[in-house]
Amino acid sequence: MDQFISAFLKGASENNFHQLAKEFLPQYSALISKAGGMLSPDTLSTIHKAFQEGKLSDVMSHIQEAISAAENAVLEVAVIGESGTGKSSFINALRGLSHESEESADVGTVETTMCRTPYQHPKYLNVIFWDLPGTRTPNFYPDTYLDKVGFANCDFFIIISSSRFSLNDALLAQKIKDAGKKFYFVRTKVDSDLYSEEKTKPTTFKKEEVLQRIRDYCLANLNNIGVTEPHIFLISNFDLDAFDFPKLEETLLKELPGHKRHMFAMLLPNISDASIEIKKHFLQEKIFLEALKSSAVSFIPWMTFISGFDLPQQEKCLKEYRSYFGLDDKSIEEIAEKLDTPLEDIKGQLKCLDFWSRVKDDSIIAQARSAVEAFCALKGGPASSVIQALKVYCGHTQFLNIVVEDAKHLLRKMETVNAA
Repeated sequence: MDQFISAFLKGASENNFHQLAKEFLPQYSALISKAGGMLSPDTLSTIHKAFQEGKLSDVMSHIQEAISAAENAVLEVAVIGESGTGKSSFINALRGLSHESEESADVGTVETTMCRTPYQHPKYLNVIFWDLPGTRTPNFYPDTYLDKVGFANCDFFIIISSSRFSLNDALLAQKIKDAGKKFYFVRTKVDSDLYSEEKTKPTTFKKEEVLQRIRDYCLANLNNIGVTEPHIFLISNFDLDAFDFPKLEETLLKELPGHKRHMFAMLLPNISDASIEIKKHFLQEKIFLEALKSSAVSFIPWMTFISGFDLPQQEKCLKEYRSYFGLDDKSIEEIAEKLDTPLEDIKGQLKCLDFWSRVKDDSIIAQARSAVEAFCALKGGPASSVIQALKVYCGHTQFLNIVVEDAKHLLRKMETVNAA
């Protein structure tokens, strides 16, 4: 990313757009995470062509469309399972809520009818988890199930069991596949299975062997009832970082469309350094695109004064990053309560809360830099483009790194408390 920004600044200053087009695709590919990025192949091709033709206004509009699509994506996830399988706990975990939260899904509710219950994500209002009845209900009919639960808008289906998957699960999976949708089997409560096995066989207990036995049993069970090469993930709703939950995250990210992939990455809970790094990768991609967009806008005289990265925009940016990583005011209060630590003590450990210390600079050099920036913004052209690209890239990156550092710090504290 740094290499391309450097190449971009050089190319912009020399109006060498063919070189920028040549650099764009390989650098973007190197930037995105192994799960992919937010730009579709068609959008990438369109932006590349606009660079080749020197049409910076087109570059700007295409990037803005991609960012807006990612920020406003609607994501609907269907979770299917019986009462007592851990379905509600799974939904709560993905929504970042404890079972005691007022907004959490009810745990252990008896299901008797063919109904569906929506649970909105508390931060990302366009994300809805649908709690759907399991396939063992008396009135389950695979031919009509999907229509009754309104499957058309669902992006993917999670079929949950805490023991074995049934023939009805297999029939439903085939119907989902025929409808052109993705489905995944999730085997919950493996932590309980491990605990029971260790208690009953303390001298011969081997964790990995037990997990492999559970996995093999699920695979054989599904193969026997007609599901070939199923996606099976073993998880614990109370210890998400353990077992297969990270693999489930990665698989879903890879198989979602680009704009929805970005949305899903942002809602993932901070369960490990790896999950935090996933968010960081997606936000680095967004920074990259925003720097390019800002540079394209800044070629136009006066436009920087209208859409530049000024103090209000910078403060908004930092607040968004805090929210993405669970460091908004409400989340910090909840963390302090979980840690049984005074709120002010927690806040005193976080660097991301002090916005003004990050941006305030009354030095003569800073004042001179602002004057040069304003002068170039009036004229537009390559100089203004270079200044704004660098300002957006460096400013966003600084905020992101601070928030990521704070998120990992609090994660360490939470892990220490949970291990005690």
